[in-house]
Formats: sequence, structure tokens, C-alpha cells
Amino acid sequence: MTRTLRAGIIGLGRMGRHHVRVLGEMPDVDLVAAADTQHRVPDAWQALDVVDTVEDLLDRGIEMCVLATPTVTHEPIAVQLAEAGVATLIEKPLAHDTKAAQNIAEAFARTATLSCVGHIERFNPALQEMRQRLAGGELGNLYQVVTRRQGPFPDRIVDAGVILDLATHDIDLTAWVTGATYRSVSARSAHRSGRPHEDLVSVVAELSNGLVVTHLVNWLSPFKERVTAVTGDKGSLVADTLTADLTLFKNGSQAMEWDRVAAFRGVVEGDVIRYAIPKPEPLVTELRNFADAVRGHTEGQVVTLEEGLATVRIAEAMRDSAATGDTVRIAE
Repeated sequence: MTRTLRAGIIGLGRMGRHHVRVLGEMPDVDLVAAADTQHRVPDAWQALDVVDTVEDLLDRGIEMCVLATPTVTHEPIAVQLAEAGVATLIEKPLAHDTKAAQNIAEAFARTATLSCVGHIERFNPALQEMRQRLAGGELGNLYQVVTRRQGPFPDRIVDAGVILDLATHDIDLTAWVTGATYRSVSARSAHRSGRPHEDLVSVVAELSNGLVVTHLVNWLSPFKERVTAVTGDKGSLVADTLTADLTLFKNGSQAMEWDRVAAFRGVVEGDVIRYAIPKPEPLVTELRNFADAVRGHTEGQVVTLEEGLATVRIAEAMRDSAATGDTVRIAE
């Protein structure tokens, strides 16, 4: 019989409320309380016990916790949870800079306490299927990764620009689906909305295996787009994480007899396949894996603090490159 875990959550903003919904519906998790200074309780969970401080939450005897406060507040709260020995899922990004992320990782290592980072795109069915197919050699030798993450300004953001808030999704998922690390980044950013943080960034990067990567990220577009495309010598895989669709565009094997069309199209077009895949909600998968990890089940896949720290480092390199106009080399 699966043991019921006592869970808590810190921060009841937009993402925190989604965590409340999912944790509250998990049969083997007891959501005992939440900490939020503004007592913002979702309408569907008016019975939720909401306390003012982390100390009050710890007094409820929680075993696992989701930290969903603004990124700049992660470090002191995460260290407090580590010292209390509470397994913690920290919403991405791990911290606002590398030093804070390192301090968090060291605190959990020092206390031998489980912690992970909420990079939710890893649990999107389309990207999970893409990763499996890439590992199986579906595209042959890989050439390029392109991501586009665009949409209107999210009013929930007050403490970060698009690099830390949005591009960290693409940094982590690119390294994860390709199994490679970043070797260099070159970024250009813009400030168009009157805020102190960048609201647009365009990035060209190189991975440790030689792949060329392009990230286009903004919150200035009237349309919402979440696309990851990987191209190899056998074709391209395109994941739309808004719909969790994965499509394969094969390079064709049939010769193009019409010379004008063949010259225009370059490679020969082949079959196009949109895969029929199960589509569970990514947050449900993420939190189930977290709970499994808390119980000591090794099959539960979580994003480690080391991986979260690496993503923050790359995000800082992007900001440095955008500020100086130089390509930043990433230390091994």
C-alpha cells in the first residue's frame, strides 16, 4: 500500500494555484497547508489551511513541499526547507543568479535532503516522445535545434526578464532532449515595454556535440507560440508544447523529376506523420514523479539541482552576451 505523504506549498500565485489543484487531487498526497503572506486562496480550495510563515508550515509536519514564490525569494526559503529536512520541488528557475543557485544546491547536499526543479516542459508528452525518438536515432545525425517561445506579456512577472522567466524553459529542454551541454552562447536583447528587464531575446548557441541552436523568446507578440524543432540528416521533428503534438517531417527518398521544383525545395520532401501519443497533463506527471522520488522510487524522473544550476548559468551567460555583444564561452 502506498504511503500517504504530508505536503505543503509556499506561494499561492498563478503557478502555486495549479500546484494546489493537482496536489489536492492526488490520492496518495495529503495537502495539509500552504504559506502565503497575502492569503490568496483559490476559490475551489477555501478549506485549505493557509498560514503566514514558513515556520508555521513546518509546524504542520510536512514531508514534501512545493516552493512557488517569486524567483528572487527562492534562496532563503529553500535553504530553510533544506535545513528542516523537507523534500522540496522548487519552481523554475532554481534561483535568480548562479551564486544563489549554488547556495541552494549546497544546502540540500549538506543536509542530504531531496530537492528538484520544476522545469515542467520536460514532462510535456510531445518533448518526452521527441527525446525517445532522438535517442533511438530517428533523425540520424543531428544538425540543429530551433525553439520559439512567444506571446503576450504575462502580468504575473515582476522580478525577471524573458531570459530568466521564459528562455530557461528552452535552455533546459534543449540540453535534455539532445543529451548535450552548451558550449557557447551569443544573445541580443531588447527593452520595448518600459520595464527594467529585457522583454525580447534572440540567441544563437552551440552545444557540446556541435549542434547549432537558435532560441527566439519574447512577450511582445499578440500570438502564443511554443515550438521546438530538431533537424537531422533524416528529417525534422517538431514539437508543439501548447497542444502536445509531435510531427515528423521525413526527408524523401523519391527523386524529384521536375527540375524547377527540385531546385526550389532543396532536400526532397517525404512523408509527414503526426504521432498519436498519450497526453497526460505535464504538471500531474511532474508532481507524481516528485512524490515517487520522495518515497525513494528510483524510476521517478525529476530535474536535479545540478541541472537547474546549469540552466541558471547559461541564462546568466545569455544576459552577459546581450549586455556586451560578445559570444560567451561556457566553461566545462
